Amino acid sequence: MSNASPTSPSRSDDEVINLTRAWLEQAVIGLNLCPFAKSVHVKQQIRYKVSHGLEWDALAQDLEQELALLAAGDADEIDTTLLIIPLALGDFLEYNDFLEWADRILERMGLQGELQIASFHPAYQFADAEPDDIENYSNRSPFPILHLLRESSIDRAVAAYPDASAIFEKNMATLRKLGLTGWNALPFVVSDRQA
Repeated sequence: MSNASPTSPSRSDDEVINLTRAWLEQAVIGLNLCPFAKSVHVKQQIRYKVSHGLEWDALAQDLEQELALLAAGDADEIDTTLLIIPLALGDFLEYNDFLEWADRILERMGLQGELQIASFHPAYQFADAEPDDIENYSNRSPFPILHLLRESSIDRAVAAYPDASAIFEKNMATLRKLGLTGWNALPFVVSDRQA
């Protein structure tokens, strides 16, 4: 399977990573959408990897390499990985289909319970939301991203956070207050990525 319309064929890897890092700093950390992100960012424990894959097989190969690297690596060096996909999976429905395949790869590699995959996409939409609902922006990113996380890190973060179950509702309130105009004013939002 392939994506008929590449997402961003003209950007260099450095530009893709810089936009992704700006999104992380300004939205995820800046709006406190994920209270666990700041620590690994400050400690420089986030790996940013750009996939040049256009077809699912190439994307799966990149995913397998990154999962293996994260599983075998030292958490003090790389705690989490953002696998950024600027050239494919621009269609959110196709991205969701690929996510199912990604979970099967994780299972086939015997890494369930050790690693998990979180999802971010420029057109992210919760199942019960309308496309333009501001709440969707909690998972909207400049490019399709597979966020590879260590289960042990998630467990530690949740244990340290007093009410992890309230994060989602807090994010929704933050985004409603910010609104679409406020979101689009964030410096990392570029015209061809606005919803």
